[in-house]
Amino acid sequence: MTLGPATDADVLPWVRSLGLDGLVDLHLHFLPEPVMDKVWAYFDQAEEHYGMPWPVHYRTSEGERLETLRSLGVRRFAPLVYPHKPGMGEWLTTWALEFAARVPEAVPTATFYPEPSAASYVEAAVRAGARCVKAHVQVGGYDPRDELLDGVWAVLADAGVPVVIHCGHGPLKGRYTGLDVFGEVLTRYPELTAVLAHAGMPEFDDALALVERFPRVYLDTTMVGVPFSERMSPLPRDWTARLADVGDRVALGTDFPNIPYSYATQLRAIAGWAADDRLGDPFLRAVLHDTPAKLLGL
Repeated sequence: MTLGPATDADVLPWVRSLGLDGLVDLHLHFLPEPVMDKVWAYFDQAEEHYGMPWPVHYRTSEGERLETLRSLGVRRFAPLVYPHKPGMGEWLTTWALEFAARVPEAVPTATFYPEPSAASYVEAAVRAGARCVKAHVQVGGYDPRDELLDGVWAVLADAGVPVVIHCGHGPLKGRYTGLDVFGEVLTRYPELTAVLAHAGMPEFDDALALVERFPRVYLDTTMVGVPFSERMSPLPRDWTARLADVGDRVALGTDFPNIPYSYATQLRAIAGWAADDRLGDPFLRAVLHDTPAKLLGL
């Protein structure tokens, strides 16, 4: 079992040492510049929001961020977008589809907000080639059980398109966050392919329970197990033991560029889990490439 990369410069050689030609990142963000600026402005006030600083590590231009991903060996990625008010979901979806059309490594994605037109524009996006959809219950401040979303969940379940959903309480509890809330959606739509962003942080036990209960539920690694997050949401002590039973249901996610540490830091955390003999290099290859590639239809 190989150790994780010490720095970003070590990432690509480390990935190749695993027998992979690159990474597939299921959870990172590109947004229209005005929206990204507002996201970064929010993180500038992180001490007020979270009680701790959150310096965005890759605060560079869009072109520079793309070159950074290429230098890290990220061969394909899902650029996730998310709205916080009505009328924004369709606009962001159109932008994301256009972004993927001009960036070869980007997979077409979509998003939505609970509104009468949601099912229509999500269905149109799926027909246009969207391979992944982002839902952000915390930022959107909406109830995933809202009847306005029934059509969306049905479209995604029928199409087999995964939804990466931030529905846990981390980093701040929202009105409709909680794995129990989204669990009700899964009970109604058990065929839905869902990726629990941040492994449901901080409700790791509940997230694993959903993975065990629903065969199409996955976890992503976004910000999980890194020193920054361990201060707020430490992993359960039996984390690797429980991953041993669901190792093929874990996919690489990083939250690039908005993370307050290097990309290599996330990979070191994942490599640390693989040090458990029950996981090892096969687990790493699945997490870093095979599982996210399967979810994205690559």
